[in-house]
Amino acid sequence: MKAVVFHGVGDIRLDEVDDPVIQEPTDAIVRITTSAICGTDLHFIRGTVSGMKPGTVLGHEGVGVVEEVGNDVRNFKAGDRVVIPSTIACGYCSYCRAGYYAQCDTVNPHGKQGGTSFYGGPEPTGPFDGLQAEKARIPFAAVNLFKLPDDVSDDQAILLSDIFPTAYFGAELADIKKGHSVAVFGCGPVGQLTIVSAKLMGAGRVFAVDRRPDRLEEARKQGAEIINFEEDDPVEKIRELTGGIGVDCAIDAVGVDAECPHGQNADDFQAERAQVAPEQNPDGELWQPGKAPSQSLRWATEALAKAGTLSIIGVYPPNDTTFPIGMAMNRNLTIRMGNCNHRSYIPKLIQIVRSGSVDLSSFIKKQEDMPSVLDAYKQFDTRQPGWLKATVIPR
Repeated sequence: MKAVVFHGVGDIRLDEVDDPVIQEPTDAIVRITTSAICGTDLHFIRGTVSGMKPGTVLGHEGVGVVEEVGNDVRNFKAGDRVVIPSTIACGYCSYCRAGYYAQCDTVNPHGKQGGTSFYGGPEPTGPFDGLQAEKARIPFAAVNLFKLPDDVSDDQAILLSDIFPTAYFGAELADIKKGHSVAVFGCGPVGQLTIVSAKLMGAGRVFAVDRRPDRLEEARKQGAEIINFEEDDPVEKIRELTGGIGVDCAIDAVGVDAECPHGQNADDFQAERAQVAPEQNPDGELWQPGKAPSQSLRWATEALAKAGTLSIIGVYPPNDTTFPIGMAMNRNLTIRMGNCNHRSYIPKLIQIVRSGSVDLSSFIKKQEDMPSVLDAYKQFDTRQPGWLKATVIPR
């Protein structure tokens, strides 16, 4: 079968690989009908998140049809149309029973301290071959598949695999209450659906921060108050628009690969910022290369009102140890973060989609067949206009 395979940093290929097979009685084999490219995949290809094992099939978003099930899979059969949650869980350990599926104690072969397992990730997460392929093996299939109603399309369902649950999880972590002001940093697919989620939770005002005109316009269509950080200092503008107070909730929906003004990287921009505005660097030191927090993360922290809540759902590597802790502590901020427990959210979000209150298909801007996937990666990686979310059709 054809699959997108990681060979090294900056080196992915469309390879012919062996079809997956049932390895455990709890497995299922799913024929993928739609997959997608995610910003998390780009972290691996750029090398900003390390540990990828050459030969790993990429991708953690998938919709498909069950082809075969193991003897211990009692709730699915061949022919069932399903969405695949991005994170993998056993369903019976204490964390799964408490709803923390992303912290399953059983799935990760590296043991209880191994952390989240998901498809197409680095070696410390398993690794498990991903879903940008014609077929995929789904471990613990009884809890890692969801049946799809006929009235939910593939374009809607693919965003239920990861993006919409992650966005909703991020809004929930931010503890959004009716009337709250919310700042969303990053208007990519997760950021867009975080805006949707904030509004579903009753947010009074939502500010959307990015530099890409097409993404900002998409956020404006949803009623967000947009801020282009090439034109305005986002922290100053948010404070100005909130009477000098700041927002109740801020959500970092970007992560380690956040862009900075004028094409600068985070380290250079932070050093310049410390020199120009030393009052915002209370330690009186320049940020050192490799030690600067993500620009979106720092902006999110600064834009919060005192006693506000910061939600972090953008991906950061395990060896990232930077954070403006002094500022957060002295302003009584609450910080919540983590990998989404997808299985906890998908049933509810399926019903939201079926109700018609959210049109997920409007966020799919590009659809590519498998032979064009490498070019699609290049377009998505460079954030070309119109490439908000790209699906991959294995044909």
